[in-house]
Amino acid sequence: MKRIAGLFTTLLLLMALASCNSPKSAGENPFFTQWDTPFGVPPFDKIRAEHFMPAFERGMSLHDAEIDAITSNNDEPTFENTILAYDNAGQMLAQTELIFGMLCAAETNERMQALQEQVMPLLSAHRDKIRLDEKLFARVKDVYDRRASLGLDAEQSRLLRKTYDAFVRSGALLDAGQKARLKEINGELALAAVKFGNNLLAENNRFEMELTADEMAGLPSDVQELAREKARERGKKKDTGIFTLHKPSLIPFLTYSSDRGLRERIYKAYLNRGNNGDEYDNKQLINDFIRLRTEKAHLLGYPSYAAYVVDDEMAGTTDAVYELLEGVWTPALERAKGELSELEELFRKDVPEGEFASWDWWYYAEKLRRQKYSLDEAMLRPYFS
Repeated sequence: MKRIAGLFTTLLLLMALASCNSPKSAGENPFFTQWDTPFGVPPFDKIRAEHFMPAFERGMSLHDAEIDAITSNNDEPTFENTILAYDNAGQMLAQTELIFGMLCAAETNERMQALQEQVMPLLSAHRDKIRLDEKLFARVKDVYDRRASLGLDAEQSRLLRKTYDAFVRSGALLDAGQKARLKEINGELALAAVKFGNNLLAENNRFEMELTADEMAGLPSDVQELAREKARERGKKKDTGIFTLHKPSLIPFLTYSSDRGLRERIYKAYLNRGNNGDEYDNKQLINDFIRLRTEKAHLLGYPSYAAYVVDDEMAGTTDAVYELLEGVWTPALERAKGELSELEELFRKDVPEGEFASWDWWYYAEKLRRQKYSLDEAMLRPYFS
């Protein structure tokens, strides 16, 4: 059904996004035209930030019309005219959301971030309006209550149960006052999530560790060249390199730099993102998450937000999650202790009186790989280009 098709579409989108490097071009909103691209993948070279809001607005309008067609149907609720119709509704909106989310993750900018803060609360309110629609839920519940007599196959039965459960988990059984509060909570959470992510991104972007050629000595040539390229982009001195908190810059530096002080500096900067007491500080947002998620869980009848989340997952309960984690944690911890002893042995040769720290792990793990297996990850990189 639509969910399976969505997974396949996601894979296609990832492939298209990875291969798309042509400049953005102006013109008609591509969300309102038929795509003639291979496999119907989005024309990323034509999609611009200003195209999204009109697409979201039209997508929500079409979705509303599809839901209205279901709720205004005077025929007896059936699997086809209610459950399947609901599952098939909102495809343009879902497609726009998927593309928007992928571009925000892979090719964001200040305009897209501002658009996120504008769009996410709107989408949250749109979803609440549908999931808390009493007429729509009455039809869904009618089909669900008669499920044993409908002769549904296994796939249909699962879709019916998942649809009904999704409405209940979204607050369909709450009273009017509780529904109103839930809408407020969901809107606040949607905006808080965007701000949290944007703050982390801002921290990643603004940190820079500028190094001289001597300070980069010993790093693989491709790592040095990427750092020099970043320095040129930022107008820095010739033959210096810039390292940032983005993983493609951070991890290679921690892996190959022999300068322990610099490794500590960039690692601690990464750990302290959102914890610097400035405009990008996330501590209050974290408190907001805890407060709002706890209130939401209690409104919906769960003892905690964790219980609310896992109730719809394979584990089912927080106890089952902890049982699984404990089963993995104990042997994994013993294995990590064994690895740590090997790493500390190498560390002592370089720093006899020092104490092994977390920013040393990547560097000495790479040393150990080379020693035990003659394996240098930098040598493999060209094969994955």
